[in-house]
Amino acid sequence: MLTLKKLTTEFQNSPVGIDEPSPRFSWILQASDKNTLQSEYRIRVSNGEETVWDSGTVKDSQSVLIPYAGAPLLARTTYTLRVTVADNHGERAEAEGSFETGLLDAENIKASWITYQTEPDALPVYRKQFSLDGKVKNARLYASALGVYGVTLNGGKAGDSCLAPGWTSYPHRIHYQVYDVTELLHKENELRITVGKGWYTGPFGFTNTPNNYGDTTAAIAQLEITFEDGRAQTLVTDGSWEYGTGSVKRGEIYDGETIDHTAAYSAIGTVKLFDHTVDILTAQKNEPVRVKQRIKPRKVFTTPKGEVVLDFGQNLVGVIEAELDCPRGTEVTLHHAEVLDKDGNFYTENLRAARAVDTFICGGGKELFHPEFTFHGFRYAQVEGLGEAFDINSFTACVMFSDMEEIGSFRCSHKKVNRLWDNIRWGQRGNFLDVPTDCPQRDERLGWTGDAQVFASTAATIMNTALFFEKWLIDLKSEQTAEHGVPHIIPNIMGNVEGAAAWSDAATIIPWQLYEAYGDVRVLQTQYESMKGWVEYIRGKAGMSCLWQSGFQYGDWLALDKEEFADRTGATDVYLVATAYYALSTELVAKTARVLGLEDDAKAYEALHWDIVRAFRREYITETGRMASETQTACVLALYFHLAADKHRERILQTLKTNIQKHNGHLVTGFVGTPYLCHLLSDSGLHDVAGEIFLKEDFPSWLNCVNLGATTIWERWDSMKADGSFDESGMNSFNHYAYGAIGSWMMQTLAGLKPLQPGYKEISVQPMPIKGITHVSASLETPYGLLSCAWRCENKQMTVEVTVPANTSAQIKLPEKDETISVGSGRYSYTYATTLELAKERYSRESTLGELLENPAAKPYLENIMPGMTDNDMIKLAYPMTVTQMSANMPPGADAVFDGLIAELNRLETEL
Repeated sequence: MLTLKKLTTEFQNSPVGIDEPSPRFSWILQASDKNTLQSEYRIRVSNGEETVWDSGTVKDSQSVLIPYAGAPLLARTTYTLRVTVADNHGERAEAEGSFETGLLDAENIKASWITYQTEPDALPVYRKQFSLDGKVKNARLYASALGVYGVTLNGGKAGDSCLAPGWTSYPHRIHYQVYDVTELLHKENELRITVGKGWYTGPFGFTNTPNNYGDTTAAIAQLEITFEDGRAQTLVTDGSWEYGTGSVKRGEIYDGETIDHTAAYSAIGTVKLFDHTVDILTAQKNEPVRVKQRIKPRKVFTTPKGEVVLDFGQNLVGVIEAELDCPRGTEVTLHHAEVLDKDGNFYTENLRAARAVDTFICGGGKELFHPEFTFHGFRYAQVEGLGEAFDINSFTACVMFSDMEEIGSFRCSHKKVNRLWDNIRWGQRGNFLDVPTDCPQRDERLGWTGDAQVFASTAATIMNTALFFEKWLIDLKSEQTAEHGVPHIIPNIMGNVEGAAAWSDAATIIPWQLYEAYGDVRVLQTQYESMKGWVEYIRGKAGMSCLWQSGFQYGDWLALDKEEFADRTGATDVYLVATAYYALSTELVAKTARVLGLEDDAKAYEALHWDIVRAFRREYITETGRMASETQTACVLALYFHLAADKHRERILQTLKTNIQKHNGHLVTGFVGTPYLCHLLSDSGLHDVAGEIFLKEDFPSWLNCVNLGATTIWERWDSMKADGSFDESGMNSFNHYAYGAIGSWMMQTLAGLKPLQPGYKEISVQPMPIKGITHVSASLETPYGLLSCAWRCENKQMTVEVTVPANTSAQIKLPEKDETISVGSGRYSYTYATTLELAKERYSRESTLGELLENPAAKPYLENIMPGMTDNDMIKLAYPMTVTQMSANMPPGADAVFDGLIAELNRLETEL
């Protein structure tokens, strides 16, 4: 049986208010038969009874992001979408959906920007009263603000989005939102718009500078009403509106919000029209920020200092909602913090200048307080004004983040690894709040490009980030200049600064990763000039040398292999990092040009890429393969970015391994090296080393943070020390997702799920177990449907279960097996004896060393016998000598080493 599910327009289910003139349609096939492929499809789009596009029957398996190709779409119109498909088994299925266009063009915007005559001492509230004389069929409100806004109609909140219109590159574009307010309308009506400072005029950035975009907030709204009898009525913001103040006295992102329920709405006067263009208004591209979860406090306690503190059990981002029943005038304040200090007291020093305080002034009786114009990063809240005798259930943490679909899951036998995966998820939740922020709590919360690019691949395995990043990349492109390149933060409030490697390379890396994850060619088309412009900017800095060796660079940010002193760049040569990323970005531009059919560009950038690679080799790798900078990150970049010649790869890999051993099996990498380290090791025959690094529980490691109580990813490996003390640099976030980039290795290597073709049309399933984890179960909702892999190594058996979505194919490579199995869609299960079980009998003192070398567990023992020799050298020496023959020619003690080897192999077999 064949069915269609998840019929989407521009990645959304029945979206309301899109300004895309050629929206793209996708659907997912579900089939009971194995090896199901779509053989044909037909798309029909209609406006009422009129068909505006009929694709006809298309003999093709494409089911993702098929663009509309009919008559021009009309503004403010609902279209019906019907898709019919057939598969290779003769089954047919059909699904129906809809999408609604927005204003499409500035000519359809009749409203004007309005603001106050004189600045009020509280958040301005714009008000309009109006009457209706008929039964309403439907009503849409189109609204936006310079600042952040909330709308009520007859006291009911319009929509459920938070912090609208979000943060964009305001000089270039401002989002508007569309709300279905049909059910909120009465015969007599009152529309209110409250506007907070938000990112527009509020203090923001490292210096808490106000008015980054302007010194005046403003609002704009257009209410379109259609009556049952066919009449239409439009209400717009204009000079007839009045303004006043209400209960929200203060609302700033860093400092918090004050809500005074003793204050009712108080009119001040008529509004002033605000001279600001409407040409840059466009429908919201990405998912809005919403309250996605509500969490009650786990406990309330009093600290040694006497502070009354709520513990919500999870470092999260959002606001605290309070249901209070207090005498009129009672003032309750909530201070927010991520951690307690080592003595158990409330700790806010890492917030720097951000006050993060919400104040509720009670009007008397039962009432609800819910801040709308701020957000906080916190696990703990200090409560003042209620004493110790209050109901813990009066408070609820409202978790806020961009409402992206959560598509990935990961669970395994190791509880601390499961906690790590949850920490990565929570880090993404907390920092994907309309823009990808570095942190959500202190006086920063900026869209750092470096943090975003190192995490983007992992992000796409947890949530559907297609629209989120597409929106952000449009702003990146808008802020980019030929003179300064790509800013370090997007949207840019830092002013003109020179582009920097790994950070500004978000311009090339993220579009390519979106293409790989979602098969989205349009994002490459949209961003191509930006991608190319970034490479050309670096070319201007590097010149004929093809080496980028000038200007400020972040290097391997926050790496541990260099004392911090005045900088945080790590020990890796910052210009080695810069040139390595120059090569990577150039390679991605060449690949993108190939995808887009730009052959001349493809050839030109392929040639430039190889010029950079050759320059890198001359400058940073000697003739014998020694790295000029022998750090973990330098070795990783040279190998993972394919900058080293084949003849040198083995030596550089050994250098990396030696460095890891010198650090007692730990990583010391920073933001640049960490995302690639385990990938490189696993891809290079050192998967066991990757596994050991991954499962380390002492400092520095991911699980060390878990052991110290982390519920999100930390900015530093030592954000909290073993004794409970903190890094005191003034830069210490406990919700900073960059090191969560290990999530892609967990999904792609431990679980073995990754695309072979963009968008997972063809899939690789190659799980790679590690010692210390006996089972893994992971799934990913790909553009074609659910992909999953679960493996279990117990009782001398390996079991692997795989689900491949319909309309795709997969290449399955099972653990400890050499062959690759090609399959179509369906469910597959494999059970077999482990290699150790099969090999138990042949591991004897008559085994050849070559046979022993085939088992990774043997390598540490053989390296003790033949130190400094490569695997190839050992194999050449060992074949076909047996253990007995070899030990007879080795120094005293060698025999005991081989005995230990056999014992270890048998022990591993018993354990697994």
